[in-house]
Amino acid sequence: MSHSLTEKVALVTGGSRGIGAAIVRRLAQDGAAVAFTYSSSDDRAKALTAEIEASGGKALAIKADSADPEAVRNAVATTVSHFGALDILVNNAGILMLAPLEEFALEDFDRMFAVNVRAVFVGVQAAARHMQAGGRIINIGSVVADRSGFATSSVYSMTKGAIASMTRGMARDLGPRGITVNTIQPGPTATDMNGAPGTEEHLSPLMALGRMGEDREIASLAAYLASAEASFVTGSALTIDGGYLA
Repeated sequence: MSHSLTEKVALVTGGSRGIGAAIVRRLAQDGAAVAFTYSSSDDRAKALTAEIEASGGKALAIKADSADPEAVRNAVATTVSHFGALDILVNNAGILMLAPLEEFALEDFDRMFAVNVRAVFVGVQAAARHMQAGGRIINIGSVVADRSGFATSSVYSMTKGAIASMTRGMARDLGPRGITVNTIQPGPTATDMNGAPGTEEHLSPLMALGRMGEDREIASLAAYLASAEASFVTGSALTIDGGYLA
């Protein structure tokens, strides 16, 4: 443990599993008090909270559907009320729906945009009202912002491209206040989202390193961006993909 985030307070959306849970664990290991949102699995959220507290950390699980703007705002308010501040926001919550272009339902388009894009805007807008100089905002995007790579992913790719461009604008908006805003763009990572049979065998050869990423590796980059060492990094889309785009 580096304890580089001691006395910092973080909120991670979609933090009960996958990359989100790895980020929650890493920020807590580095000394931050961490709140995280989850949408459905009470047991998983309770288990993660208990795990962090058993290791001497501080954690708070907040049930919130990121498609609901009021739920996102409430998560920010609850974090500030419980821990007394908010220094780090990680917008990790996201959903993936794939379908042929001709068959993609408009309702699915709207929900994926609401969770993957609008919730990021709402969360940053709410968090920025509480952040001081040195604040950190980290948005989890995807390499599909730069290369879709396969059919049926046009809407998902659009949402991740929107995050990358919105991040650049937010960095300009908040830079004068000393708050950094960056995007992490993971490549194929071994999580529940990529857990279908045969996925790893299909995707691994596409990476220069010949394997999929691990959630802890994405969390390491998030920990760096949350730290004081990243004070001059803002408006960036940082790719971590094992050479998928190489």
